[in-house]
Amino acid sequence: MEIERNYYLNKLISKKENKLIKIVTGIRRSGKSYLLDPIYKNYLLNNGVDENHIIKLELDSIENEEYTNPKKLYEYIMSKVTDDNMHYIILDEIQKVNNFESVLNSFLRKKNLDIYVTGSNSKFLSSDIITEFRGRGDEIRVYPLSFSEYMSIYDGNEIKGLDEYINFGGLPFVATLKTIEEKIDYLNFQKNNVYINDVVERNDIRNDEELKTLIEIISSSIGSLTNPTKLYNTFISKGNKNITNKTISAYLKYLEEAFLIEKAQRFDVKGKKYLKTPSKYYFVDIGIRNSLINFRQIEKNHIMENIIYNELRRRSFNVDIGIVEKRCNLKNGKKNYKQLEIDFVVNKGSDKYYIQSAYNINDDEKKEQELQSLLNVKDNFKKIVIVYDHFLKWQDNNGIIYMSIYDFLLNENSLKDA
Repeated sequence: MEIERNYYLNKLISKKENKLIKIVTGIRRSGKSYLLDPIYKNYLLNNGVDENHIIKLELDSIENEEYTNPKKLYEYIMSKVTDDNMHYIILDEIQKVNNFESVLNSFLRKKNLDIYVTGSNSKFLSSDIITEFRGRGDEIRVYPLSFSEYMSIYDGNEIKGLDEYINFGGLPFVATLKTIEEKIDYLNFQKNNVYINDVVERNDIRNDEELKTLIEIISSSIGSLTNPTKLYNTFISKGNKNITNKTISAYLKYLEEAFLIEKAQRFDVKGKKYLKTPSKYYFVDIGIRNSLINFRQIEKNHIMENIIYNELRRRSFNVDIGIVEKRCNLKNGKKNYKQLEIDFVVNKGSDKYYIQSAYNINDDEKKEQELQSLLNVKDNFKKIVIVYDHFLKWQDNNGIIYMSIYDFLLNENSLKDA
């Protein structure tokens, strides 16, 4: 069963032979390798590329361990380049290669090589390496399956499909498993033997229990504002007095570098400036998050917010948490200022949207609570409330648009069409 990843395939096609290194990044098991082979490889073959001109190495495989030496990797690839026609080089898990920057830059100097690499951590996209590439790298971030991609192979209706997606997330292999037990077992295995171990080993963490505790804390509070100090206080309340703010900050960075979580900063809409702290953390895959807390706290309202965030990021939007100030007149004649939160301030180029995630707006009080922040933004960009329900999209007298979570997730252009 081949899962179509047309959004990413089209990105690769648009970047083909652009004289840059195509760097495919993302969390482990998100489908990076599958995107390049078979999906992109089949595209090349179907468009006239000879199979001998597609050269692939899986650098995390024991049989290719010798090629983690950059000189041997270079020699091997060049031995496969047989003529002056274009050759397409696919290198899986390039971060396994010592001093890979030099070998990639060497490949770039060859006019008949088009380079594609994958990596599962962002350390190889650090400022030092970007400087080494000197603008020669072109990143393509791959996320787990979107709900639309998930439904393309799901045998059932979208209501049942979203329920399963909320519980088990979008890792491609999970989507192919038939039973709940298989999905849970797979996620638990990946949690213990891939994701946590990967972070521990890569960063030489000696006290992995502290890391696991931190993961549980942020897993239990998705959609909540936090910072290292708040997290430290939570550790103290649990009886752990040895951890420091500095250690917590380092652990958060490690989790981001492994693409397990993403940080969303607060943005002052009227002041047009970022606020350093607190921030929100969202999990790149909700199934992994659920596994990390043993499938407790499956609260649809919070998970819905996380899924909306992931979908916006997958669509290549910049996503911030909006803050808008409202002036209130007190009974004594004085004025008071109240900070209101917009779940997501979203922009890409000239497109900008203000989005609220609302599980339901069944009563006037709940509706007013969701609308206050949007009504206090005075510009003309679209203001949208996404609700967990099936209904036809509509617009109220204030110009605020209401759409179903299903419409948002299943229509790639749902924001533009709103």
